[in-house]
Amino acid sequence: MSDTPQPEPLLDDEQLERLDDFLASERVGEDALDLIGSHGFLVALAVAPSEAEPSAWIAELFQGEPAFGDAAEREEILGLLERLRCNAIAALEQGLLPELPFELTLDGLPAEETPIGDWCAGFMEGVFLDEPAWFEEDEEASATLLLPFMALSGLFDDEPDMAEFIGDGTRLEGLVRQLPELVLDLYLHYRVPPETPKPSPRRKKPAGRRKA
Repeated sequence: MSDTPQPEPLLDDEQLERLDDFLASERVGEDALDLIGSHGFLVALAVAPSEAEPSAWIAELFQGEPAFGDAAEREEILGLLERLRCNAIAALEQGLLPELPFELTLDGLPAEETPIGDWCAGFMEGVFLDEPAWFEEDEEASATLLLPFMALSGLFDDEPDMAEFIGDGTRLEGLVRQLPELVLDLYLHYRVPPETPKPSPRRKKPAGRRKA
């Protein structure tokens, strides 16, 4: 049997469909994240080293206030989004992998033309919400761990240092298959403190001979 844990759904199919219907409706602005982008965004918030205020991330996700039908619908939709974030935290805390809402393959397409690119772009939007917090402890390690999400998001294609990375289709396909594990790696990076070496026991000095 494989030691790799099975992906954990963050919402059930009915809940995802309800969110999808609302986020795709005309009551949400054109610049708001869709279901796939919102999923990536909220998983990033679950991983983030600092907790964002709900008012801040809701405004970023919707790019304004949607035209909710009434207070009950507002509570329902925001409750589903918060549940997705909290379920991601609970899964990652137990060492489980988040189930992502797409097939883990590019099928030879550029990442930005697939749901994978949309999800990673949403994830990076979650990083941008408080970018300094992601890099203040160990900038080099954080940048390395975030590189796959950056490469697959399509947001950094113009960066000179990214060209060679993005151009390696086989490498990108491998990263796509590893996305759930990469999310868990990031979470552990921010949540599990590095082990400090145990102090070596002090050797006793041999007793000197007593003088006659």
